[in-house]
This record gives sequence, structure tokens and C-alpha cells, in this order.
Amino acid sequence: MAALRVIATDPQGNSTVNLFQKYFDVDFAVSQEQKNAVFGLRYRVYCEERKHEPAHRFPNRMEHDEFDDKSLHCLITHKSSGIHAGCVRLVGTGGRRETDVLPFEKHCPGSVAPDFFRAQNLQREFICEISRLAVDRRFRRRPGAQEPLAGKAAQGAPVFSDEEVRTFPLIATAGFLAATALTEITGRTDAFAMMESYLPRLLRRAGFIFHRAGENVEYHGTRAAYFIKTEWAINKLRPELRGLYKAIHARIDQSYRVMDGWPFSNGYGTAGRGGHLRVVGVGHRR
Repeated sequence: MAALRVIATDPQGNSTVNLFQKYFDVDFAVSQEQKNAVFGLRYRVYCEERKHEPAHRFPNRMEHDEFDDKSLHCLITHKSSGIHAGCVRLVGTGGRRETDVLPFEKHCPGSVAPDFFRAQNLQREFICEISRLAVDRRFRRRPGAQEPLAGKAAQGAPVFSDEEVRTFPLIATAGFLAATALTEITGRTDAFAMMESYLPRLLRRAGFIFHRAGENVEYHGTRAAYFIKTEWAINKLRPELRGLYKAIHARIDQSYRVMDGWPFSNGYGTAGRGGHLRVVGVGHRR
């Protein structure tokens, strides 16, 4: 995730942002096959690798929970190998807080300051939670680490070029861009996320200015609730990421239009708040 800081240009003048679209697709997961791919990736990351969830609960090797049926999912796929590299979900709610909660309200009660909802004038039919961001370990790279190794393969592992490897740090960024597109398309423009303290700092470098909404809690490590409005995210987005956002938004929107059924309980769709969202520099639905 530290490599979120790097948006470089190669000697041929190709930015990593442009190259990312050459090597990866970011899709709205509509079919059950796509959703199973999301759950399988989450199993590898959250059960096998991080041990956040007990693997024995998922004998089919697909991690899922009670919030998935009322969530919208996005899937990032490496084009040439077909490997599912990343995923993220947007969880909505429309009912009473006592009966229709978001994941952070269930697992981290009290994580948001009591007066935060009132201070931000939030209405439950417009709030959501960005969660379950995951990146396959084959596409992650810690500072100073040598894996994934470009041009090498072991035990059937895919071979990636140097050019492909340079785009890998953008996978997590693309996940947040996809989640932001979903908030804009659906009108769920008040978004929460439970994050460790380092992640909001790194996301700020891409233009995602999350505001802390409460104190630290212990849930799979120390983390806190953060809040962002869609308008803040898009207006502050780094200029070099705007084209990627527009491409991701258009691709997701096309699939969303033909989706059969609406998973969010209140039935709000692209009408959202009557089309009153106004952002600067990026095309949006009115």
C-alpha cells in the first residue's frame, strides 16, 4: 500500500495510470461467477493470509458475510492471466440504526462519535460503508521487497513484465476509485470506512481526504472510523487519476444500468438526492 505514493512515467512517456488500463479491468460484479471470484479472493486474503476470519467457516473457500447480499461489489482482473487481483464492496443501508446496521456499527459499536451524524446532517438512506478491500498477494509489493518478481515464475506462478509490475501499486487505488464511482452512481454519497491509521495518510496522496469520525477501536488491529463525501473525493482527486476515474466510472455505470434487482433496502438508485451532486473536472450523472 505504501506504493500508492508512486505515479510515475516511463521513458516512452507512458504513465502508470495509462498502463494500468492496459493490463487491468475494473468491473462491477454482477454475475454470481464474478461475486464468487470476489469471495474467493477475500478468502485468500482475510482467511488464509491475515487470519482475520476463521477459514473453517468457509469450506467452499469463499469468504462472505450477512452484508454481502445488500452490497455492491467490484472486481479488478489482470487481463492476460485472468487472475483476480483486487476487490472492494459498498454496503448500503436504509432502515433504522437499531435494525439495519452497517458493518462498522455491528462490529465496532461506538466507533463513531455520538454527535458526528448530527454534525454532518447525515441521513441513513444516503450513507454507506466501503469495506473488504483486498489485493491478491501476487500483486502486492512491500517497500524493498523483490516479489512479485518480473520475468520470473515458480511453481506455475504467472510471469509479469517490469512494465506490468509498475502498475501493481495502483490496484488498491483503483479499488477506492471504483467504490467512489459506486457512491456517485447510486447516490450513496456519505461514505464510512474502518481503517488503520496509515491508510488515510496514504490515500490522501491520491486525493482521498478522509475525515476521522471517532476514536480508535480494537478490531483486527487498531483502527478508527473515517468519513468522506463523494464530492470531496472527486474534487480533490489528483489530476493524473481523473482519466482513470472516468474510465472506471463509465465501465461500472454501463453494467449497473442493466443490473437485475437492487440490493440496497431503500431502493435508492442513480436518482439519489435528485441529481444534486456537483463535482469539478469529472463527468458525472445528473
